[in-house]
Amino acid sequence: MTAHRKSPSSKPVLTSIFAAIFLAVALSCSRADDTNAPATNGDKAWKEVERALQPPPLPAEWSGQRPSAEQVEKFRAEQGRLAGVAADKAKDFYTRFPDHAKAAAARQKQQEMLQVAVRLGESTKAAELEKIEAEKLNDPNLSEDERFKLRMTAVNRTLTAKRGADEGEFAAELERQARAVIKEFSKREDGYRLLLSAAQNSNEAKARALAKEIIASDDAGEVKPSAEGLLRKLDAVGKPLDIKFTALDGREVDVSKMKGKVVLIDFWATWCGPCVAEIPNVKRAYEKLHPKGLEIVGISFDDDKEKLQKFVSKEEMPWPQFFDGKGWGNKFAQQYGINGIPTMWLVDNKGNLREMNARDGLDAKVEKLLAE
Repeated sequence: MTAHRKSPSSKPVLTSIFAAIFLAVALSCSRADDTNAPATNGDKAWKEVERALQPPPLPAEWSGQRPSAEQVEKFRAEQGRLAGVAADKAKDFYTRFPDHAKAAAARQKQQEMLQVAVRLGESTKAAELEKIEAEKLNDPNLSEDERFKLRMTAVNRTLTAKRGADEGEFAAELERQARAVIKEFSKREDGYRLLLSAAQNSNEAKARALAKEIIASDDAGEVKPSAEGLLRKLDAVGKPLDIKFTALDGREVDVSKMKGKVVLIDFWATWCGPCVAEIPNVKRAYEKLHPKGLEIVGISFDDDKEKLQKFVSKEEMPWPQFFDGKGWGNKFAQQYGINGIPTMWLVDNKGNLREMNARDGLDAKVEKLLAE
């Protein structure tokens, strides 16, 4: 399962479906005002556009049961197709009735439905959408906020399409998009957030260079502390960790005093689906390797103490948990630039951080360090 990001990026598939439906509902127009005047051909045509803008209902067979991945994909594809049809009808309307009171609304609905269609995989509509967006961006009367919103919509669409690429290619695209946004909107921090994301997805040398560039900028604003945290995280490898706290259950924890043990530092949260999915694996590793010298320290990103306590008790997680109620702003997330969870680090028996990606092949990595 994929990790939760600070600006989150992955959601359960049903959530995506419902979001798409609700988006389509939000984009659909209100019904034309009722009047006593006879309906014109344009009014009748607008009614057809409105009908096309209504999202399809969930399939009846989904009631009371979770659909299969194949069913979900089929439904998404149909949503995309119908959004494309709605866009075509909106275009046909304002083309045939350019002077109608709803012509401007139809132009806007065309763009919105094209965005929905492309987001849901209707790639045949991408060129049409890009053309409309380019025309709008060239409009001298477009406000900066409108221009920025339009640009970021296109950026997010491009990055979503690139998520299947290898890490290097995705990081390069992130950097390219970041630099374009910074050039066009130099006083906004959003371009620097993209640049930070590029750094977080790059190799160490590139990550350091981009983080330093962000820190040196006068316009990076609140992104600077995150870039500084990234540098601290990169600098932490091979060195002792400064992690000391009073745990949720009152235990005193100081990782620097746990020499002779291999320590798993687990950055997680009860609200993080992938984190919860990893708990059985972490518990198995603990049961198997704790007698040989494995210890675990949890760093919780929760903001509800009681919920965390109940969860830890229910799941029978015997290791200590850090909690300060600040979520993504918690002390160690800030100190070490943690931007995604679950994140698992391994500290060797000499007290030095050795592994920043312990999640994959956890048992083997722990056993290797135990054998040193």
